[in-house]
Formats: sequence, C-alpha cells, structure tokens
Amino acid sequence: MTDAPDALFELAVERHFDVPPTAIWQAWTDHLTEWWCPRPWTTEIIDWDMRAGGAAHVTMHGPDGGISDMPGVFLEVTEPNRIVFTNAFTAGWRPQKPFMVGIFEFTDDGAGGSHYRAAARHWDKAAMDEHAAMGFEQGWGVVADQLLEVARRIAGR
Repeated sequence: MTDAPDALFELAVERHFDVPPTAIWQAWTDHLTEWWCPRPWTTEIIDWDMRAGGAAHVTMHGPDGGISDMPGVFLEVTEPNRIVFTNAFTAGWRPQKPFMVGIFEFTDDGAGGSHYRAAARHWDKAAMDEHAAMGFEQGWGVVADQLLEVARRIAGR
C-alpha cells in the first residue's frame, strides 16, 4: 500500500493561550532557549536567521549527555502569526534526509488571547508514525506549556 499523494501526514498540538499573538511571537523569537525542548533538556542556538531561506539550527542537550542536532532552514516567517521551517535542507539549500516540516501558527481569538497550533508534517506515514512513537504529543504539548509560561511573562500575566 502506498501513501496517498495528497496526505499531509501531520501531527499537531493545539491550545488556547490567554495572551495575544504578539506575546507568543516574542517568546518564540527572542526566548527560544527557554522553551524549545522539554525540561530538563536544554537548547543551544547554532544558527538562527529568521527569514525565508535563513538557517534554523539548534542542538538539544539531554541531562544524560544525549544530543539531538537539528539543522534546517526557515521556509516562511510571517510576524506575528506564522513560522514554517524544515530539516529537508540546511543553510545554503543543502539537501539532507528530511524528517518533517514544522508549522507554528498564532491566531488572534478576538478576545485578547490566541489560538496556538504547532504541527509537524512528514513525507510519509512511516516518518509520521515514528515521530508519534517518539512521544510527539507529550513532548510538543510540554513545549507548548513552556512557551505559554514565557509568553505570559512577556505579557505581564
């Protein structure tokens, strides 16, 4: 059985945040190391050029010495609502074995808060299933909670 050509193979985490998109944007762009990976893991920014075509390279360090290196490139950066990146390329459009396209969206809810959506789209069902088995839902859920903590601090809440 082959994967449907129009399938998104998407995993997503959605939340309502009690802060405006501008606070989420500032937390995302200026405080990445505070929320990017579930604690006690830490984030090191290697290269971060937030524009379409710019490098998006972070390394995550685990408390037991584990390392997860994530070089990639930004595909879309639309302040203050949408950030899209992929690891299918590194800076300079160098192809590498792809795993996903990450999409973060912050939509104004009209009442001072935001709808937050973080999605990972994969090239095929096998990659999506692998990501789900790695703990996508829990991990990206924790990251959403950590991002909200930072955004609330920025918004003064």
